[in-house]
Amino acid sequence: MLPPSQQKKILDNLTPKQLIDLRWDWDFWARPDQRTPEGDWRAWLICAGRGYGKTRTGAEFIRQRVNSGKARNIALVGRTAADVRDVMVNGPSGLLACCPPDERPIYEPSRRRILWPNGAIAQTFSSEKPDQLRGPQADTAWCDETAAWTYAYETWDQLMFGLRLGDPKCVVTTTPRPIQLLRDLIKSESTKVTRGTTFDNRDNLADGFFKHILDKYEGTNLGKQELYAELLDSVPGALWTRSVIENSRVTELPELSRIIVAVDPAMSSKKKSDETGIVVVGLGVDNDFYVIEDLSGRLSVDNWARVVVNCYNRYGADRVVAEVNQGGELVEKVIRQVDNRISYRAVRASKGKFSRAEPVAARYEQGRVHHVGAFPLLEDQLCTYSATFMPHSPDRLDALVYGITELDSRSLVNIRVDNESNFVPKIWV
Repeated sequence: MLPPSQQKKILDNLTPKQLIDLRWDWDFWARPDQRTPEGDWRAWLICAGRGYGKTRTGAEFIRQRVNSGKARNIALVGRTAADVRDVMVNGPSGLLACCPPDERPIYEPSRRRILWPNGAIAQTFSSEKPDQLRGPQADTAWCDETAAWTYAYETWDQLMFGLRLGDPKCVVTTTPRPIQLLRDLIKSESTKVTRGTTFDNRDNLADGFFKHILDKYEGTNLGKQELYAELLDSVPGALWTRSVIENSRVTELPELSRIIVAVDPAMSSKKKSDETGIVVVGLGVDNDFYVIEDLSGRLSVDNWARVVVNCYNRYGADRVVAEVNQGGELVEKVIRQVDNRISYRAVRASKGKFSRAEPVAARYEQGRVHHVGAFPLLEDQLCTYSATFMPHSPDRLDALVYGITELDSRSLVNIRVDNESNFVPKIWV
């Protein structure tokens, strides 16, 4: 990208039609680090901070490959199907937005495909369903937020098996998290690596955005990861480490003897409100613990109650465990308004978060807790939580701790149970 002063001189001398055409000229607007690298490579890894321009770069890479005729069969892979649809395809920097009207493809969401006027076809895939990639062949691929994929290695391997047509190339756009797949890509001789920070794209981002994020995250470990794109292994004093979680990760659930839906509820859903932590955990017949799903989010009271009940019924869970330090009896009331038949237990935390979390972290160190797939936001909270550092309320972590504590009869966590508000089936008494 030319310096702003040179860009202005060029723009001042263009006709209205030329100005319209220039809008779609990626070579004019792209920074040097956003241009497709030369040379012999199979994967181009763009490992950069939030707001760097990763999505636009990935979309323009696909557009250039389509226009050159090198891309006829394309795979678009995101964390979830919704992420592919809302970010990679329909997003403000996605494929549809970066193509001029005469090049713009047709998106057929029901068939999970995109059709270009020149005959190129892209299929969409989710890291939640790696087996979708079995069979389809491709010459071009775009993988977005790969470090947050649910089944990272399985999805990547299936994609690579099918990336075998023509001159196969893949662009990977992601904010870094220290997962092994990312480390392997960086080390690979067939990978071109581009690194960048949020600040590389400052000219295109609002001043208020920078003021907010600098005030909140400058100097923090989360800021180093999300803004400066640093690969952080651990935080000094943290109870959890990435390697401990990674070493016990599994891809399939064993037979379970119990399933718990654990909730750390928020009583409002405003922008500055805490999230509601909703984590599903199970006890295997092998007596190990399994983290099955993280459904946490900034939800209204009615919404999180419905999420909890739906999850309870979908998994055939044994109990809902909810922290009631703030919501008190209202927590049970809103859940039972959705479904009065569930088994429910209220817990009141009588010690600090760190003390509550220590026995659960010990189970991780023993290799007794397994994540079924990946839960990036939950894992970020776990691995950045220490007695001296926690930028946000760790609601996902709290829900996880309550759930595993409920399953672990040998836990030493001091949580006082409010038995008067509990309903326990007779078969458990």
